[in-house]
Amino acid sequence: MNNPALYTQVASQGTAQSSDLVSLLSQKVVGQSAATKAIVPYVYMYQSGLAPQDRPAGVFLLLGPTGTGKTKTVEAIAELLHGSAKKVVKIDCGEFQMEHETAKLVGAPPGYLGHRETTPILTQQQLTEATSEGSDLALVLFDEIEKAAHSITQLLLGILDKGLLRLGDNTTVNFEKTLIFFTSNLGAREMMKEIHPEIGFHSRTTRSPADLTARLESIALSAVRKRFSPEFVNRIDAVVTYSPLTRQAIEMILDHDIRALQNHVNMRLGDRYFSIEITSEAREFLLQRGISDEYGARELKRTIHRQLTQPLATMVARGEIQPGAQVNVAISADGEQLSIIARGGTATPAPQKPSILIVDDNHDLLFFLATELQDEGWEMLIAENAAQARLAFYQRRPPVILLDYLLGEDDGLRLALEFQQQSSLTQIILMTGGGFSEEERLICEEHDFPILYKPFLAQDILNLARGRINRVAAAASV
Repeated sequence: MNNPALYTQVASQGTAQSSDLVSLLSQKVVGQSAATKAIVPYVYMYQSGLAPQDRPAGVFLLLGPTGTGKTKTVEAIAELLHGSAKKVVKIDCGEFQMEHETAKLVGAPPGYLGHRETTPILTQQQLTEATSEGSDLALVLFDEIEKAAHSITQLLLGILDKGLLRLGDNTTVNFEKTLIFFTSNLGAREMMKEIHPEIGFHSRTTRSPADLTARLESIALSAVRKRFSPEFVNRIDAVVTYSPLTRQAIEMILDHDIRALQNHVNMRLGDRYFSIEITSEAREFLLQRGISDEYGARELKRTIHRQLTQPLATMVARGEIQPGAQVNVAISADGEQLSIIARGGTATPAPQKPSILIVDDNHDLLFFLATELQDEGWEMLIAENAAQARLAFYQRRPPVILLDYLLGEDDGLRLALEFQQQSSLTQIILMTGGGFSEEERLICEEHDFPILYKPFLAQDILNLARGRINRVAAAASV
């Protein structure tokens, strides 16, 4: 089990290239439709072969207050194209604030003391490693570009104009197959003053969302022109200003984070699996303390971590939550914190050698999974299409089924519903590269189908499957 990721080459199949990238990206980056609509056409141009030659496929400057989803946008595109949010070449510009630190980026030229020990950060190999078999388009992120030294932005002019970077050892790096993103908080303070004016008659003025958006864009562009040269700004394809998140957007992010917490419990705790139920009052408690115009979604994540994740971790460490338990999260009597109560559950051991049916039309992935799980003592059943899956299911009735959402022309979700109707105790786990619609996700919640988002570890499957079997055993013993 030393493989760090299950795979990368198959993660993008059936997602970005066969689905509407705009809708998929909007599901991952909430409340920023302007960014989605500005970036996605450049991805389509590259995929169609119509991207311009001798320059990057697209160059974007993402502006706006912190915590509004700028970096998240780049990671979401990487996840859709390559199957992993980590498939990004990220440069933290805060590390390059001094002029001489340019050498860390491109390597020192020959003749300088220690130039052989100065390994460049931006290399052709790094760009190649940030691609996948499904897409050769690399994503390069320069985070907080306003912090970079002037020499860095001058160096970037060659990349933005000709798509080439010359390293210190006189070799070149080709950026034609890249999307380049710059993020910046320039103008963020002025934006917040515009959103929440504190003095003068302006505070009583009521403006439409369109007027406010236009004003925020004007503030951002003005700050950009003051900081960067016209040559740099003119080489940017699209400047996108991120608006502060609305309450509706924060609510959607809260739903996503709660699902992510449950999935984390499902995959990581294995035999100690439990279910989390949060009341509407508790959700409102998290929202009230997590909404922040200044810090955006980051404040919500901190609130969830402090008020929910940490107390749950403490209860698990103390043995206060039994495997298979139902954990109810409500408001405490004084209304100042959450009340977390675990009910039910038992430490019923899993069968010594349970069986699992894996259904996937990707032959290589299928047998990789089978090999990994067999090494852990599981009895394996495999199927590459719906017909084979039905035959194995009706002959063997395996307690666990790992079912791919996309099975060629077959519908994995429909097949899961069929199997559950025939055997309510069979635990069905769906895996996907991110192609679920909101309606399909709700169906999965209604029928208690946990979702594994690609890429994942083989150990994640083991933990989740064991937890599901233990829950059934615990329910049967009550």
